[in-house]
Amino acid sequence: MSSRIGHNIQVQVFGESHGPAIGLVIDGLPAGIPLDHEAIGRQMARRAPGSGRHVTQRREPDQPQYLSGVYRDRTTGSPLCAIIPNTDTRSKDYATLADLPRPSHADYNAQVKYGGHADMRGGGHFSGRLTAPLVLAGAICAGALKDYGIEVGAHLIQVGDVKAPPVDARSVTARDLESLRTAPMGIADEAARQAAEDLLAQVRADGDSVGGLVECAAVGLPQGLGNPMADGLENRLAGAIFAIPGVRGIAFGAGFDACAMRGSVHNDPYDLEDGQIRPRTNRAGGVLGGISTGLPIISQVAFKPTPSIARAQDSVRLSTGQPEKLTIAGRHDPCIAIRAIPVVEAVTAIVLLDLLYDKGACHVPR
Repeated sequence: MSSRIGHNIQVQVFGESHGPAIGLVIDGLPAGIPLDHEAIGRQMARRAPGSGRHVTQRREPDQPQYLSGVYRDRTTGSPLCAIIPNTDTRSKDYATLADLPRPSHADYNAQVKYGGHADMRGGGHFSGRLTAPLVLAGAICAGALKDYGIEVGAHLIQVGDVKAPPVDARSVTARDLESLRTAPMGIADEAARQAAEDLLAQVRADGDSVGGLVECAAVGLPQGLGNPMADGLENRLAGAIFAIPGVRGIAFGAGFDACAMRGSVHNDPYDLEDGQIRPRTNRAGGVLGGISTGLPIISQVAFKPTPSIARAQDSVRLSTGQPEKLTIAGRHDPCIAIRAIPVVEAVTAIVLLDLLYDKGACHVPR
């Protein structure tokens, strides 16, 4: 399995959903980066199960235990290893799934690829549970990005067919991102949030689920980060984002709406601003030619509906080869995009810090 992201700063996650612990190793972090445990705890709590009305009621405190690479609350320069114990597993809820794969899960693919040797309880290594180490890594990287004046924040702009306002792609600020991070359900607009609440209550009552769209913004980046062609900023970010379970797509700036625009509308004209040449608008999402423009990096990440639903679904029992109805027990989110918000933030922070350490990168002063 390949569970590593990053070039200069490499993040490797390990573990299974119902194993003793999950964790990570971060290699390449320079010495002396402070660990803000309070900020890390806030990020972990946003992703943690049991943290809200419309998320799975599996209860996990998600308190990381650092095994190496940290001394006196700063990185040492050696590989940072941390584990997060699994304390609320219910493997009996998944006992039949080795023989009766769940639709839209990795159960059957893993059975074929690994010959039945993978631990698939709770989804195993394919589970959304493995996003907890990603959030930990991202929180550490986000702390390092603050030294460069770079902030990353995300929020929900769609739950099912309910839409919420996006950020101002040209002028979103770090203060705006902090407001989004503290918004209930990750939706700052009250009317959209209430509509989403009503939808999720109905979806849960129906034993079903919906997808969602997470918008992420990174502000304070210098111009010139990234590379053309195959090693562009979008390439690296998109590749890492697809490490998040449930992702169905990523777009930048105007995204797929650009397909219906004319060039005269989609183009970002240049202006002279405080002695600098800068795009007047930001439909490009802060990236041109794989290289940052100096404007906010704006991305939208689409998540599929939670595949584990209470409704009966069609499957095939592997031991008999016969069709069979499957009813999934356990505790599941009606919309995984809600808890994915800090995960998108985390992966974005990891990639942006990684880009800052590229050879020849356009650094800003520490």
